[in-house]
Amino acid sequence: MRHLMTGLLITVMVLALAIMPGRAVLAADTYAIDPAHCHIGFSVRHLIINNIRGRFTDYTGSIVYDEQNISKSSVAITIKAESINTDVKARDDHLRAADFFEVAKYPDITFKSTRVEKRGKGLAAIGIFTMHGVSKEITLPFKINGKSNFQGETHLGVEAAVTIDRRDFGMNWSATLDTGGLVVGNDVAIELNIEAVRK
Repeated sequence: MRHLMTGLLITVMVLALAIMPGRAVLAADTYAIDPAHCHIGFSVRHLIINNIRGRFTDYTGSIVYDEQNISKSSVAITIKAESINTDVKARDDHLRAADFFEVAKYPDITFKSTRVEKRGKGLAAIGIFTMHGVSKEITLPFKINGKSNFQGETHLGVEAAVTIDRRDFGMNWSATLDTGGLVVGNDVAIELNIEAVRK
C-alpha cells in the first residue's frame, strides 16, 4: 500500500511539473507603457492645403498581451490633454481652451478596450474612447512589432493608427475660408508608437 501511495504521489508531482510550464507559456503578460520610448501623435488638415502635426507628452497605461489567445488581451491608456504640443505656444494655448480640449474641465483623454480580436491579417482593440467629456466606442487597428529583451527586461512594441471626427467629441470650432473650405479640418489622424515593459 505504501509503495502504491508513493507511486501515486510521484505521478501527481510529475504531472504538475509538466503542466506548469504550459501554463506559464499560455499566461497573459502585463506591460507598462514606457513614455520615454513612445510617441502619441496626431495630424489635422489646415487651410485644406497642409497637415499640422502635434503630440501628447504626458500619459500612462498598460497592455495585457496573450499571444496564444489574443481575445484575453487588453489595453488601457490615460493621456493628459494639457500636455498637447504642436511647437507653437499660441496654438497650443488655443487648443487647451474652450474651443477645443477645454483641459481645465476635461483633463483626461482615455481609451479602455472591451475586447481585442483578429481582423484579417491584423488585430484590433475595440473599446471606449473618451475625449472632451464624450465617450464613444471606437475600433483601434494595431500590430505587434515583437518583443526584445534589454537589461533583464522584456519590451513589447506596438503600432496603431485611427482617424476620428473631432465633432463626434464636441469639438466644433473652425472658420470658413473664402473658398468654402475649413481653416481646421474635422478629421484627426491619430498615430501611436508604443513601447511597453513587462511588469
